[in-house]
Amino acid sequence: MTRTSENLSPELYEYLLAHSEPVDELLRDLVAETEQRFPDRVGLQIGPEQGTFMRMVAQLAGARDAVEIGTFTGYSAICLARGLAPGGTLLSCDLSEEWTSVARSYWQRAGLSDTITLRLGPALQTLRELDREPRFDLAFIDADKEGYIDYWEELVPRMRSGGTILADNTFSHGRVIDPAATSPAVEGIRKFNVHARDDGRAEAVILPIGDGLTLARVR
Repeated sequence: MTRTSENLSPELYEYLLAHSEPVDELLRDLVAETEQRFPDRVGLQIGPEQGTFMRMVAQLAGARDAVEIGTFTGYSAICLARGLAPGGTLLSCDLSEEWTSVARSYWQRAGLSDTITLRLGPALQTLRELDREPRFDLAFIDADKEGYIDYWEELVPRMRSGGTILADNTFSHGRVIDPAATSPAVEGIRKFNVHARDDGRAEAVILPIGDGLTLARVR
């Protein structure tokens, strides 16, 4: 399987999966192909419980227009797109043609090719090319950790009032509380967590899902 939620025993994690909405065949196939083609990068893919949660967040929020920073092989995009209101759109940003070629094939199989638009290139540049006005109901950040604050700063003005921002890996596999962990990625997450907490334009909470998932509501 893919990455699991942190600090759960294998037995409790299996119980969690067994008593949650099951993953369908398409997503299982995507996980298997990702593991086969990119065995050293499997940790970049969100876990099934997180995917289900994110789809439900989109549905509960009544989100119509969404943006994703970091696509990988497309699992999270499928979950988000499935939760959007009818006629909704998802702008998905990534740098890798190799990874996203897998994503595009599964989006087509899922019937989501008309819902999801892929933009290859630096996500920060993609965001800055958009009009600086509220347009998104939902955003998901899951890319280079050093860039999280920059992504946040470009996203917040482009979120509609009441819009939701999700940010992945905000526990950094527990390293956020380890003083000896000083890599740029860990420091980037530490700074982002403080930034999101203290930003008066939004209210935020870190949820113990996956590797820590920040859920923020733009005021």
